[in-house]
Amino acid sequence: MHPSALSKYRPFPPVSLPDRTWPDQTLTHAPEWCSVDLRDGNQALPQPMSIEEKLDFFDLLVRVGFKQIEVGFPSAADTEFNFLRRLIDEGRIPDDVTIQVLVQTREPLIRRTFDAIAGAKRAIVHIYNSTSPLQRRVTFGDASRESIRQIAVDGAELVKKLVPTIPQTEVVLQYSPESFSDTELDFALECCNAVIDVWQPTPERKMIINLPDTVQWSTPNIHADMIEWMCRHLSKRDSVIVSLHTHNDRGTGVAATELGLMAGADRVEGTLFGNGERTGNLDIITVALNLNSHGIATGLDFSDLQSIRTVYERVTRLNVPERQPYAGELVFTAFSGSHQDAIKKGLDRRAVEAAQNPELPWGVPYLTIDPQDIGRSYEAIIRINSQSGKGGVAYVLDREHGFDLPKTMHPQVGKRIYDLADEHGRELSIDEIREAFFEEFVNLSSPLDVIDYELIHQTGERGQVQCKASILIHDQKKAIEGFGNGPINAFVHAMEGAGLKDFKVTDYRSHAVRGGSDASAAAYVQVQHDDGRLLWGAGVDPSIEMAGLKALVAAWNLLR
Repeated sequence: MHPSALSKYRPFPPVSLPDRTWPDQTLTHAPEWCSVDLRDGNQALPQPMSIEEKLDFFDLLVRVGFKQIEVGFPSAADTEFNFLRRLIDEGRIPDDVTIQVLVQTREPLIRRTFDAIAGAKRAIVHIYNSTSPLQRRVTFGDASRESIRQIAVDGAELVKKLVPTIPQTEVVLQYSPESFSDTELDFALECCNAVIDVWQPTPERKMIINLPDTVQWSTPNIHADMIEWMCRHLSKRDSVIVSLHTHNDRGTGVAATELGLMAGADRVEGTLFGNGERTGNLDIITVALNLNSHGIATGLDFSDLQSIRTVYERVTRLNVPERQPYAGELVFTAFSGSHQDAIKKGLDRRAVEAAQNPELPWGVPYLTIDPQDIGRSYEAIIRINSQSGKGGVAYVLDREHGFDLPKTMHPQVGKRIYDLADEHGRELSIDEIREAFFEEFVNLSSPLDVIDYELIHQTGERGQVQCKASILIHDQKKAIEGFGNGPINAFVHAMEGAGLKDFKVTDYRSHAVRGGSDASAAAYVQVQHDDGRLLWGAGVDPSIEMAGLKALVAAWNLLR
């Protein structure tokens, strides 16, 4: 923003609450949850959902565990009305799920809404009217506070009057001073208490006062002060459920909600993945999983987050951003080499410790929760680009392809792979990492290649082996042979006899390739050149002996 534009803006006034208590509170239980995907989320879509898509989404919300679902604005359009009637007439609403409908405090719309909910077991009728000075001045043409308050009262009285006309349906009243976030607190309280006086809730038959952060004007702490102030001053507080409905204009919807709960709110409205007007609504998934990460049960099941995301993206035609908390494609991905190394060490250590103690608290560097708890897999955690390190490459080769590289081999392989990523200027896929590993380290056959070999185990000294091999060196075929206490040692002596030994073998490892063919073996040989250089080579072959020879040859070729 250009400095000259700053003169248009003013800081949001703080709330005078010197004895605020919310900063000392801790969240210990979940709030009531209400999904507004089918109304607030749907109205924000470039292409609203069809009735069939809304039915699919409703079924998804029920499976997740929502007990309160705002199903639409039935007085606004025939599609909305017909969708609600299908839910009721086809018996699609479980007995433990309460539907919620939104309606402006206008008589024809409220009457149409009651036609829509007739026959439902239980319904929340959510009435609202805008209360802020800006709305009063601009939208309602300098309307007085008294006239705005009267709109709320008239709406509440009409709802109360219509309740007996649908005796099969239990009706709960919800009132929102819409644009609460920039309404004078004393006037928001005045409107809410006026509606409470009409409805006369009791502890056994509560009503809902929803305090929407319709547009985020302030920091989350000021929002929390507003919620605590209202909770202190609302009449019949023990008969009122205080509800939050935060938007995300300042990018702090989750923080405002969490602090609002600390300030005394009982209920949360929001959407899956935060879909909503402008920058969106509160992402209920994030708040719920944040609570889960502290060991708090929420009643919502996000253990298969990927399938939830699949349905959501199909019916809304929106994409979940790659960095969306918990659900994004990259949120359990580490590119930094130090992060990758720490994650690998953490996962390996936890695997050992958790086997001994199944109740072991979660603790892996850089991962706030276990990705498996929400249906994600470890395989996607490590991905390789030019910023990656030795641990990340080794992790991918191990977890994705079954190659358990010796630890001292990690730096050599890691550097070459991420140098290759740097040359390409992009991330390498897990398959490209395997291809690069093979191209750079495995079964290298130039300038030296083993065409054939024969091992003859001697009957004398235990372990003595004779190696006869046919090799190709600088395109020249040659027969060599040697004796040793094993295949590798015998081949080294054969190379020495041919004048090809300028090294010593310093390490050797082998294993069956996990997840590959039963006949696949991998071997790793480290050699030290006469000039002091240490290098690893790798070999893969159905024969463990041949894999070892190929690893030795690969290391020899790398020395060249």
